[in-house]
Amino acid sequence: MNLRTAVAALSPIFSQISVDVPVDSVGVGLLGTLPPLCFAAFGLLAPVLKRHLRLETLLIVALGAILIGHLARGLAPNYAVLALASVLTFAGMGVANVVLPPVVKKYFPASIGPLTSMYVTIMALFSLIPPLVAVPVADSIGWRVSVSMWAALAVVAIVPWLGLWMRDRRAAATAAPAASDSRLDAEPLPEISPALVGRVWRSPLAWSMGLLFGMTSLNVYAAFAWLPELLTDLAGVSPAQAGVLLSLYAGMGIPFSLAVPILASRMRSVAPLIALGIVCFAAGYAGLLLAPAALPWVWVALVGAGPLTFPLVLVLVGLRSRTPQGTVALSGFTQGVGYALGALGPLLVGVLHELSGGWTAPLAFLLLTLVVIAVAGRVVARPRMLEDDWHRTARDEDPRR
Repeated sequence: MNLRTAVAALSPIFSQISVDVPVDSVGVGLLGTLPPLCFAAFGLLAPVLKRHLRLETLLIVALGAILIGHLARGLAPNYAVLALASVLTFAGMGVANVVLPPVVKKYFPASIGPLTSMYVTIMALFSLIPPLVAVPVADSIGWRVSVSMWAALAVVAIVPWLGLWMRDRRAAATAAPAASDSRLDAEPLPEISPALVGRVWRSPLAWSMGLLFGMTSLNVYAAFAWLPELLTDLAGVSPAQAGVLLSLYAGMGIPFSLAVPILASRMRSVAPLIALGIVCFAAGYAGLLLAPAALPWVWVALVGAGPLTFPLVLVLVGLRSRTPQGTVALSGFTQGVGYALGALGPLLVGVLHELSGGWTAPLAFLLLTLVVIAVAGRVVARPRMLEDDWHRTARDEDPRR
């Protein structure tokens, strides 16, 4: 419930926030870059923290950061505090993103698939609720309540984990010491040698996966940051309607998140899925450019269907690698490159909007990103494995050849 609420809670009500906290287009763009940047940075930091803290403790710390961040955003007197509070919120979400899978593995080892599907679906559902209710709450009570009320979800989530943590401490004080994380530690992530890491950086497949993930993320985070303002300017909708449309955009990902992994695992080539995503993106952007007020619901739904390449990349991490080492290396590289590129979306769209004074240049830029998706998708669609690139690189580096 807590891992995406802050992403889309601000953009529908920036016009109201700016009355008390001045925010220009570049400032909005910078705030929009924070989710992918924090998800990447603190996601990488989470395994380091795991060496010093138990999973349960780390999850409590993450939820605490989310709770404090939500409240601080609602109380922010200026842009600097708003930005720092957002960093704290997204930092907690970034750590929790990484901690949740091993938590599921530890407590529900026989139900990893269903439980993972459940929390991913819940996460998607709670990404569409904030833009749906942000404007009505801001209009009736004020934007500060609209922004900070999501702290209540963090309270609901943190209470049972605190209870479990306290129970375990009492049990540890009265029983023989036990390795509380033994089920998890019995299967640590495989070590990746520096040589293999270097080969990943020279793998065409890895770069194509990173670019596909990155361009998809760029479009997604640009939409979460700017779609409400774009719709009010071009389609003439009210802020409340723009919030509902942003919820529609987020909601379009739910059926694709469920269907695409199943389809991809059964298809010899995933090219049709990538092509469908490109067509949806292109049709939606073209509609917003040429006739934004005619069918805004249709255009937003099409743009929201485009990121079907996001769950596709996640499932391809496993389908395009043979070994545990390959899976870990490909996952880390894909998400590292992808989130770094994704962070550029809100900022570049904001700069283009500021410089041009309109939305033609930003939409044209987003259309150009589809070319990168098409080129990268052509490589990713082929049934090949990361380890094939590793072996090819190793042969090329062999001094005996």
